[in-house]
Amino acid sequence: MHVGVLLIFQNFMGRVDDADMVGDEIRLALLAEELGYDSVWPPEHHFTDYSSCPDNLQVLSYIAGRTSRIRLGTGAVIVPWNDPLRVVEKIVLLDHLSEGRAILGLGRGLSRHEYEHFGIDMDSSRDRFDEATRMIVDALDTGFIEGDGPYYPQIRTEIRPRPRAGFRDRLYAVGLSPESVEQAAKLGARLMTFSQQPWEIYKDGPLATYQKTFREAHGQEPLAPMTGDLMFCHHDAARAEEIAMEHMSNYFLTIARHYELMSDHFQKAKGYEYYASAAELFAAVGVETAAQTYCSVQTFGTPDQILEKLRDRRELIGDFGVILISKYGGMPFELAEQSLRLFSEEVLPELRSW
Repeated sequence: MHVGVLLIFQNFMGRVDDADMVGDEIRLALLAEELGYDSVWPPEHHFTDYSSCPDNLQVLSYIAGRTSRIRLGTGAVIVPWNDPLRVVEKIVLLDHLSEGRAILGLGRGLSRHEYEHFGIDMDSSRDRFDEATRMIVDALDTGFIEGDGPYYPQIRTEIRPRPRAGFRDRLYAVGLSPESVEQAAKLGARLMTFSQQPWEIYKDGPLATYQKTFREAHGQEPLAPMTGDLMFCHHDAARAEEIAMEHMSNYFLTIARHYELMSDHFQKAKGYEYYASAAELFAAVGVETAAQTYCSVQTFGTPDQILEKLRDRRELIGDFGVILISKYGGMPFELAEQSLRLFSEEVLPELRSW
């Protein structure tokens, strides 16, 4: 079972200097290597305290030079905000620098604020993602990139240094909406999702869609999904729940604010119909209920409680990997470090046996 660490580069409510925030995230990445986690994944986000990591490939290049074993994943490159030629060049160079440890995660992006400041029409996001991802994946196979689409016209160009190997066996795509789930399957990518709804709904909804589309597109069994979980591990169950609920609720509120989940703007955005429906649901149930539901599906508790939750998830949806968000919602670094250490000592060995 693959178990990684997802960094988020969040400066909750701007409480600390950005230099301290960045330093803490790098410390977590190096700690993940020390503690035996499989991978580390920085995001791509811009312009706000919600998450500030404008170039995750640059971050991973730095981490590559400070580590020797851990795999290096983009969580994710937001494709419509990047030129596909530059994405290919950067991930290939990272793969050389890290001696084959790179993992490519791709996403579409959901923030109106970020799209506006890039000067990119959010209505074009789906078409941009579809066009560019095909170019990127094919180029990593062949060593040449080309395209005749409306957004990324590209003459046939050789990639240098040449790819060490293709990425089809280490390709991930974030899929939350039905359209994104289907595109991940068509690409042949492993589905990456964030824990946000009861797993029974995930199994019969997004996961079932991914598996069906993958089988139809590729004629073989689909890959096990990767889930991204907020995590807090503590020996005391009551203390674990208290700390988790405080910081997970904080983080949910930053998600709602950053993505404007309580507004109606998704109703006017092309390709975001799923989020328009979700916004209506949030408005109907209220922020408090939505936050409680969100927190309830995350990974927190004592080591035994966490193992039970993950075991139940596995019995329900089958094999999966997990990447853990350990510092979020204003959590002090010391708490995040203690949690990661305890998880590695008492949860990770059992997961390895799976």
